Amino acid sequence: MTPLPIDDALPDLVAAVGTHGLAVLQAPPGAGKTTRVPLALLPVIDGCIVMLEPRRLATRAAAARMAETLGEPAGRTVGYRMRGASEVSDATRIEVVTEGIFTRMIQADPELPGIGCVIFDEFHERSLNADLGLALAVEARQVLRPDLALVVMSATLDAGPVAEMLGAPVVTSEGRSFPVERRWRDRPPPEGQRIEAQVAALVTEALDTVEGDVLAFLPGEGEIRRCAGLLGAVAADVRPLYGALPFAEQRAAIAPGPRRKVVLATSIAETSLTIEGVRAVVDGGLARRARFDPGSGMSRLVTERVTRAEATQRAGRAGRVAPGVAFSNWMQGQEGALAAFPPPEIARADLTGLALELAVWGSDALAFLTPPPEGALAEARALLASLGALEGGTITDHGRALARMPLHPRLAHMVTTGGRGVAALAGVLVVRSGPGPVDLGEVLRAPTPEARAEAKRLRRFEAGPPRSDAQRLALAYPDRVGLRRDGEAPRWLLSGGKGAKMEKGDTLAGARLIVASDLDGDRTEARVRKALAITEAELREVHGPAIAWVETCAWSERHRRVEARRREMFGAIALDDRPWPDAPPDGIAAALMDGLRSLGVDALGWSKRARLLRARIAAAELRDVSDAALLAALDEWLAPWLDGIRDAGGLGRLDPTDALMAWLGWNDGQRLDRLAPASYRSPLGNRVPIDYAPEIPTISVRVQEMFGETRHPVVGRTPLRIELLSPARRPVAITQDLPGFWAGAWADVRRDMRGRYPRHPWPEDPTVADPTLRAKPRG
Repeated sequence: MTPLPIDDALPDLVAAVGTHGLAVLQAPPGAGKTTRVPLALLPVIDGCIVMLEPRRLATRAAAARMAETLGEPAGRTVGYRMRGASEVSDATRIEVVTEGIFTRMIQADPELPGIGCVIFDEFHERSLNADLGLALAVEARQVLRPDLALVVMSATLDAGPVAEMLGAPVVTSEGRSFPVERRWRDRPPPEGQRIEAQVAALVTEALDTVEGDVLAFLPGEGEIRRCAGLLGAVAADVRPLYGALPFAEQRAAIAPGPRRKVVLATSIAETSLTIEGVRAVVDGGLARRARFDPGSGMSRLVTERVTRAEATQRAGRAGRVAPGVAFSNWMQGQEGALAAFPPPEIARADLTGLALELAVWGSDALAFLTPPPEGALAEARALLASLGALEGGTITDHGRALARMPLHPRLAHMVTTGGRGVAALAGVLVVRSGPGPVDLGEVLRAPTPEARAEAKRLRRFEAGPPRSDAQRLALAYPDRVGLRRDGEAPRWLLSGGKGAKMEKGDTLAGARLIVASDLDGDRTEARVRKALAITEAELREVHGPAIAWVETCAWSERHRRVEARRREMFGAIALDDRPWPDAPPDGIAAALMDGLRSLGVDALGWSKRARLLRARIAAAELRDVSDAALLAALDEWLAPWLDGIRDAGGLGRLDPTDALMAWLGWNDGQRLDRLAPASYRSPLGNRVPIDYAPEIPTISVRVQEMFGETRHPVVGRTPLRIELLSPARRPVAITQDLPGFWAGAWADVRRDMRGRYPRHPWPEDPTVADPTLRAKPRG
């Protein structure tokens, strides 16, 4: 065999597996770990070796390469298994499988009979299935199979955390196949230039300056196709490579050819694959990832900067078979600003499949390197319950049947309940056609060969009564049934509570009800990418038990009134909506209070008497009557007084005086009169209202009416602020110390006032004068 850098580390790896039954292998891209490690372990492992690969193309390629090394065809000592294809026999000792296949194997029999070692290749990608597979294998080893060897292999992952979780030694390979020269931009790309144009320019530079084939990385299929169009004139074959591409075209992209070749790939080509002839790599610097939003129940694709680990992995592709050059679509100084590693899929993905697998396993207490987010897991379990896969958190027989199928639980549920012919729709949904008509009906009339192949594979699972395609889609996506909103724009409210829209000219734009299978995941209003129209009768036939009448009393912000309605609801959408004339008073009152919380307490009809009462209660500290406190306690003090009121106008006519007094009760009402009386009895015997609105309780009284008062009046323990008035009721003094005023400032007031108001008394000592409001007769 041709020497590879990994060879020097193989003895240590074999020894670690023989001693501990566990090992973490860290080796740089291109070291040869994928094809050398299983063969090196074969002599020391009792039973078969199963190696997990993240992608179908890499699964087949790795098995073929190892079989070629042994001089055998695939299917003898080395075989492979993936969805829809396998090459294995009784002689197979090394089986390369996709990660989902391993999950099925261990769920079917956790003891993994006949298997002596499980290898997790390319674990740095942190795919959801790899994390789950490792967690299941660790528990199986701890409980059932202490002899089961586990090896985790990674090119760029920090090996420490996974080695600590496993309690495994780390074996490191420092070698690299061939040197790779790194080249960066010397200036930023032109402002506004699209990524495909940037990559096309670098590809042209690579073709002009480096011999051999070129591998270029772009974020997705659209960018790949546009870049291919820009490279139409180059003297090389331009080959796309992405996950949704037909398998035969994927193989053609990596196979040697008679002419020079440019492979335009997504991250599918980052790992495991050796593309013969590649001497130059162009990294566009972007990656597209699916991020799941538990709040909307939808995944959305986001385009992000690559991480340093991904950039290292991509650059390493240039040195697989000879010295190479890696062109990076950024300046050298910018590399340090890149994140170290991509986020693990378990932290950002739809966890419905994971939740189902955990339910099948019967435990959540697994050793995950990154625990699944609780919110996303709860959302996934809610969906599974709506599909009948879980009941009370426990898996049902239907759920077990769904878990055995190589499909997302939504589609598995659809296939097993959608009736004969549902496989054709499932095949189209599995293949996930790219841009094109929104109406899935048009796609179904001309399915791709890949969709037909998937349909053929799934036909044996078909079950259930006859259904229309729209009904089948509603079975898979009960949360994505959309009811058209009022207005000309094609916008829908989805049964899951989110909004959706599409272009005005689309054939489905006028449909009252739709079922969406593909949305762009926008958090506020998602764009519909694939859907079918459905009639109300069709919806009732498949989801009748979930449709129920709901009676509601709710405050309308728009109309500023309570709206009592009876609605026939399917999730968040109302199939029928009518008035509820005999709504109960307590329901109306509750909605009114919601409205008042929105409007604020000033929306009530506060009379002068009510405001004084509120101020007195605050001064006596008998209740918290701040705006916030009154709104929080509406049920206690206002609810009984809302009979007959249904709108903001009625609230504005409601004087809250009686409500506040009733809330106080008789005992506190008596305390209120003692601690914060409504008025002060003057020496003349008149009741002078006390104003509690200022910070200090205040009375306004003519100075002559206070003659004879030798003590300053108080409220509770607080001295009143007295605004002393002239006979014309204009302020002449303000005091909180009446005896001090009489003894001091009174002399100045008397001197100034007696000339202005000679008919009124201005005694030198007011403490011994009689209070009066009378003036001397005119003489």
